[in-house]
Amino acid sequence: MPKFPVDTSKQRVIKTQEILGFRIVREREHISMESINPDRTKTPLTMPNHSKIKASTLRTICTQAGISRDNFLSAYDKT
Repeated sequence: MPKFPVDTSKQRVIKTQEILGFRIVREREHISMESINPDRTKTPLTMPNHSKIKASTLRTICTQAGISRDNFLSAYDKT
């Protein structure tokens, strides 16, 4: 199974999340994003506002938002 990228840039992670349907709600110490589901519920996602994001942090972000590793990596390859 492919692994999450190590120390990737914050901007690339944001672009990947946008491909997956998330949008930025707020950006301060943390970046808050959300996705609106077909049933009109919202899925929140929070990530640290660091210049580089670690692989372990990416794993936690994806788990929190219900994104599979394969879906994240296929969207990540498009950025």
